[in-house]
Amino acid sequence: MKLTTRCGTAAVDGCNEVLLAKAAQAKLLRTNRLRADTTVVPADVAYPTDSGLLAKAIRRIAATGRRIQAAGGATRTSVRDRSRAAGKRAHGIAAKLRMRSAQGKDEVHAVVKRITGELAQLAVRAADGAERLLSNARRALRRTQTKAQALAAVGVQDAAAGRRRGRLRRAVNDLTALLQACSTTTSNRATRPTRRSWPPRSSGSSAAPDESRGR
Repeated sequence: MKLTTRCGTAAVDGCNEVLLAKAAQAKLLRTNRLRADTTVVPADVAYPTDSGLLAKAIRRIAATGRRIQAAGGATRTSVRDRSRAAGKRAHGIAAKLRMRSAQGKDEVHAVVKRITGELAQLAVRAADGAERLLSNARRALRRTQTKAQALAAVGVQDAAAGRRRGRLRRAVNDLTALLQACSTTTSNRATRPTRRSWPPRSSGSSAAPDESRGR
């Protein structure tokens, strides 16, 4: 039986007040630390995987390309968005990983390998299309900078054009970093086929585990 049920809340509150006063009088009360009684609830942890990082990279390339065109760069360059195809393949891996039977382990491993290879090919094709977009966007950025310098020479400043130019420059820099990471990952694929460092993450993040193990 709980103490509050047996003695009442008033008695328990009185005991707590007396104990607090006694501790303060004896200089035993310290407030630089706090101890709390909590309940721990298990939660899923999203570990980075090959297919997940590849799908995320494809989505980021497509989103950054849209940012470039929205800022006025390479508006006539057509770039195919492969995010849906990447998402369908990543979901296919998740469906296969639900097979827990011993007979299906070899099949799951083979399917995960095959789909991860397809995602890598999608990522390479997405990077190739983004390279063309990036080249045209850099030319557009140089044209806007030249135009801004010409206007500044005659004492004219266009604030709206300056903001668009800033958005275009940031998007171009982001896409450049993504494609550099893509090139590094592709060159390391032969020696480390189950590891991914793309898209770029913080320096404290761990390498991506192989999805066909540890599940």
